[in-house]
Amino acid sequence: MQKTYAILFGGAMLLAVAAIALTGNRSAVNGAEQKGPDKAAVERSKKTVQMLDNIYKQTIVLITDKYVHDEDDFAAGSAAVLLFKNISDSGSHKVRLIDATGEPYEEKNVANDDFEREGIKRLKAGAKIHEQVVTVDGKHQLRTLTPVPVVMERCVMCHGHYADVKKGEPIGAISYTLPIE
Repeated sequence: MQKTYAILFGGAMLLAVAAIALTGNRSAVNGAEQKGPDKAAVERSKKTVQMLDNIYKQTIVLITDKYVHDEDDFAAGSAAVLLFKNISDSGSHKVRLIDATGEPYEEKNVANDDFEREGIKRLKAGAKIHEQVVTVDGKHQLRTLTPVPVVMERCVMCHGHYADVKKGEPIGAISYTLPIE
């Protein structure tokens, strides 16, 4: 009988140890889920934003330089809005051109959420970038806002209210949302 109790006691202890181990593992797993994304993955996403930002801004300047000659031409900003919509619809990442002047060319080109509103304030105060890592539906994303200053006189052709903007001051921003992988 003592042998049976010893076996039962030993079995119960084994189950208790297993339960503690499993609970510990669950905590580690849960801790990993609650913990932020891998730092190297965040850095890769930041570099991707830098690359995209460079490409998109150079594209807008190139379109303005080569194709915008008078007020009747299709504005580079309008081309960017359409390009960004198509890219966002493709699903790889989200990108939007938003106004920072308070006088948007299109009403839909305004800050949509607290992140973008705060980012516009910071960019107008001189920040070079506004970033935040967020988790949506259990997936980590990098949100980034970069400034868009007036870089050519032709910008003022379609946007007369840009004429009084100080050099380097953002008239808009590009808002990015990239998955962190």
